Amino acid sequence: RAGRRAARRLPTAAGPVRWGGRMSIREDEEEESNFIAAPPTPAAEGYAAAASSSNAGAGVASEEQETTQQAEEADNEAGGGDAEEVGELTNLDMAAEQINDQVFEELNLDPGTAAEVQTIWNTFLRSAESREAAGEAIYAALFDSAPSLQGLFKTPRAVMAMRFMNGLNTIISALDDPRSLKVVVETLGFQHMDLEVTIPRVIIFRDAIVELLAVEMGARFTPRAQKGLSAMLNYVGGAYIFVRLKYTDRLRILASSWAIASNKKQETQHEEAAEGASGEVNEDGSGAVDKPNQDSEAEKVASAQQSQEDAAKEAKNKKMRTQVPTTYNEMFMFNAAVMGFQRSFWMNEVLQSFDTIVTNVSNSYRLQEECDVLSLRIAKYKGKINLVEYKAVMLASLRSLCRDWGSEHEVAWSWLWENVERMIKALIGKPVLQERALERLLSALDDAQQDRVRREVYSSFFALAPSGQDYFKQSTTRLHFIADRVVAMTLEIYKDPKKMVEDISALGLRHVGYDIPTEFFGPFVTACVQVVRTLTEDDLAEEAFRWSLSLISRILVRVINEGSTIVMKAINSNSGKQLKKAVGCAPRGKRALWMLNVQVGTQSISPLLWAIETGSLEAAKAIIIDLLTIRADRDRYYYGMDFMFQRHEDIIKRLCNDAPALLPTLLDGLIWRSRITENGSRRVNYYIKHLLVDSEGKFAKAMDWVIANGDPKIICHPILMLVTDLTWSRLAFRIFLYGKTWFLLTLCIFITAQAVVKHLQSDEASAQIERTTMFACRCFIYIFSMGQWIYFHVKHTYKDIRSSKIVRVWWAFVPEYLTQNWQDCASLLLTAFLIMMFAIEPILSCLQHSDGDFPGAGAYTQNCPEADGTRFAYSVFSMCAMILYYALLVDMCVFSTRIAAFVLVIFRVMSEVGLFVFALSFILIGFACAVSTLEQSNKDFAGIPKSALNLLKVTLGMFSGGHYDDLSEEPALLGSVFVYVAVTVVFLINMLTAQLNSAYQSTYQDMLGFARLNRGKIVIEAMPSISRSRWEAFVRALQLDTKVEFGEGDVGLPGGVQVFEPASMNPTTIDMIKRVGGSTSPAAQWPEDQGEDDEEDRFERLEKRIDKAMRRLAKRGGGGKGGRAANGGGGGGGSSGNQQSGGGSSKGSSIASGSDAGEHSQ
Repeated sequence: RAGRRAARRLPTAAGPVRWGGRMSIREDEEEESNFIAAPPTPAAEGYAAAASSSNAGAGVASEEQETTQQAEEADNEAGGGDAEEVGELTNLDMAAEQINDQVFEELNLDPGTAAEVQTIWNTFLRSAESREAAGEAIYAALFDSAPSLQGLFKTPRAVMAMRFMNGLNTIISALDDPRSLKVVVETLGFQHMDLEVTIPRVIIFRDAIVELLAVEMGARFTPRAQKGLSAMLNYVGGAYIFVRLKYTDRLRILASSWAIASNKKQETQHEEAAEGASGEVNEDGSGAVDKPNQDSEAEKVASAQQSQEDAAKEAKNKKMRTQVPTTYNEMFMFNAAVMGFQRSFWMNEVLQSFDTIVTNVSNSYRLQEECDVLSLRIAKYKGKINLVEYKAVMLASLRSLCRDWGSEHEVAWSWLWENVERMIKALIGKPVLQERALERLLSALDDAQQDRVRREVYSSFFALAPSGQDYFKQSTTRLHFIADRVVAMTLEIYKDPKKMVEDISALGLRHVGYDIPTEFFGPFVTACVQVVRTLTEDDLAEEAFRWSLSLISRILVRVINEGSTIVMKAINSNSGKQLKKAVGCAPRGKRALWMLNVQVGTQSISPLLWAIETGSLEAAKAIIIDLLTIRADRDRYYYGMDFMFQRHEDIIKRLCNDAPALLPTLLDGLIWRSRITENGSRRVNYYIKHLLVDSEGKFAKAMDWVIANGDPKIICHPILMLVTDLTWSRLAFRIFLYGKTWFLLTLCIFITAQAVVKHLQSDEASAQIERTTMFACRCFIYIFSMGQWIYFHVKHTYKDIRSSKIVRVWWAFVPEYLTQNWQDCASLLLTAFLIMMFAIEPILSCLQHSDGDFPGAGAYTQNCPEADGTRFAYSVFSMCAMILYYALLVDMCVFSTRIAAFVLVIFRVMSEVGLFVFALSFILIGFACAVSTLEQSNKDFAGIPKSALNLLKVTLGMFSGGHYDDLSEEPALLGSVFVYVAVTVVFLINMLTAQLNSAYQSTYQDMLGFARLNRGKIVIEAMPSISRSRWEAFVRALQLDTKVEFGEGDVGLPGGVQVFEPASMNPTTIDMIKRVGGSTSPAAQWPEDQGEDDEEDRFERLEKRIDKAMRRLAKRGGGGKGGRAANGGGGGGGSSGNQQSGGGSSKGSSIASGSDAGEHSQ
């Protein structure tokens, strides 16, 4: 047993030492868990070895102490169980009392103590309402015990509480694995180097946590668990102090020199300058606006000369920059070429990852992960790979870029590369062999084995982590698909590591939205490896599967941890109240960014979009309201409109498709109304920029998406009405009028040719002029009207066929454009009738027979005998074409929304008329067939056609009284007609009246909206015809880039237009701008708005205060240590209250997931 313990503590490049061939299942499970919690990385040992090579003797001392400790453990174990137990308790007492900041070794607690600490911690988590509530309790206990520590934590309370929780949970979970625990604590120690951690502060923190668990757990918190927890917290605190004293200077040198070498320092300065320039105000307090140019001619000439000189200098500087490398990447490529390494293409892979390596040097997990991925990418290159070559080029490049380069820089960068080189060398040559072995294994699996893998993976996983069943709610087939993808990804990451890392990062961000605990990834990997182990005896294939799956899981865990923000947690709970508390922790300059972007590496996810896609509409509504709330301090206004539309230019489309109920909320947020009236009017700012102009300066598609949605209520929203009216009156009206003017001209000519000239009565001389006029008009119609329509339909038909936009309507396949509006179908029918008219044109038939002996003979006549067979058909086609011309003229009603609303109401109730005609036709045919079977002699009802015609006359009141007298001679026929009259005239016609009345009442409420939808559709269709210059002139006239006033002398935000509306139209007594005093720093938070708390929130706060008071009374009654704790808590109570009221609230984080001074807060 001592040998196995020592083996687990001794790191090797190839992984854990195997005793007796294959390890047992228990040992395999421990090893597989280590791949998640602490991958087999020599990071910690690498730091110690590098420090030893840099004249730091702590590594040697640590190694000697570890060897001595191993020997002592072996002796104790050999001496018997009692001696071992006494020794462990003695060591535990010492560890619980002493804080060792001189060396950093592994913490070896006996399994019973570690298990007891983990049990009491899990019990504490289960007793809390949530992990966030547990984090809040830890946060409050810490600052109640020592209010002076509040100055160390500038991160918002909710964020800091969540860090406390995550950090403590990670540390306690690794308590039974000393090696993994050391890596965890070391990584957290690097993240806390900017905090002044001291032994007294560690004692305060330790006592606060221990006393909190003593109060919460009561008798379940045994002395052994208390000592184990104290020993763990002492170990963590001592490690923080050790790492800070040991590596602070070295990491500071790396960070500062890398910022210079990669130009990050200059970029940061530019960003800060740009941020400071935004929202500047004048000395009088008004916003900075563009003023008219009042320069004199001399000033203009001087300015032009200065511009030419600046341009010349810039050109010269640019030329010099192209000759001399200024960034690390440029300098590296230059030095590699000079030093003869230009054919070492593998260096490019290292160069691409080097920024991530340097920036994560203090994070052992992230550094190991990046080196593992880098080793996969390097493995794709053939030939010798000498990592020392990269070090030489790296140091040469850094010496050239860093002017203050010295021996300390040399030591620091050599230390960094030696650690990286050690990690990469441990894997060089392995990925190729592992890929081949894994590919052989997976390709050899038959269907039965694959099905076995799918089933047993989840069986093993649920056995290892029973609570994981609560998170797998999909169907079995979906779970089998996931298992197949997991197995396939283990091979794909060998084949294309760069692409797979991107895909895995995107997958991890989706898991952030699913709220999957990262604790389940370890058991899942273990389950997968156990199943694969039963399928092969090839150790190399098993190792390849294990290693690649562990790498995938580590990437997923990292992405989930980095992407799990308090905003995403609020979205997962779909709570608007929690989301308000979460964003209340954000700096005012980054508040919008918290709600619109979570970035992890090159992948990002939008909390707003995720809330919409997952149906968390309460959270999405809270985000939209918060983004579109105008806030202001003395220096600048904050409004999230630009951020939202830049991040999601199609947000209107998303809402129309997935959450139409949120569209009014968004549109309301784009309107500002003043609560102050001036001369009976009120200022109203409509921020229409992103509804009108897209990012490329063209007409935005927002209106197109709203029109396609077809909601008559949303189109009547004031801001959409303003956008529609502006584009209609200033742009689309003229285009539409031009198009309809041509149509009106062709209609007038068609009326003249077909209905006017032919009925004129004149002499022979005038008849020739009339026939010539008719011929000319018809030629005009056939050439210009029919030709235009043929071109239109051929073009659109060809376009739809090319793009495969063919739609099936009943039994026929038609181009898609014909199904979008009825005008296109009507124009197609008109084209068909015009073609048929041209095909049988009587004038063309009589051209060669105009001189004959018949009435109307002469040039261009249509009365020749040769045209007698087609003249009537031509007149029918002409009548149909005339009706279609007038039907297409209905669009002219768009000039008046009132007339357009009336016409649309008519179309809306036509369905009721259609039902009436269907019912009437059915009854009509039925009665016509019935009376035709009677034995009667009435000529009006002799047969079905005559019966149907006369019954229709009866219904329409066209049946004369004399015919009724004839019916009296046929009693049976008369009775049938009476029944028919009762059914149709009395019942059906009155039913039609009732139906029309009901349909009109329901349609009347939305008829204005339908009219505006029709106008908007015409605007959308007309916009492509607007010239670029005219569109730009229209946008310039709106002055959307000019700041709009909120009041006299109060210049506000750009992107809108201001109108005045009657004060009685939309009365408001609340200032829609939330103004605050105090600090104007963008890094400061907005004060919490206490006025928005509802009654439920107040009772909840009251309940928490009562519960807190009762716990204090219980602690005070316990005496001894509890009394001392009560006194400490009483002293800090006021400060805790201040912290609660000022710091936000709800969700917790970790003791150690990073200091608050700028470390990945979101």
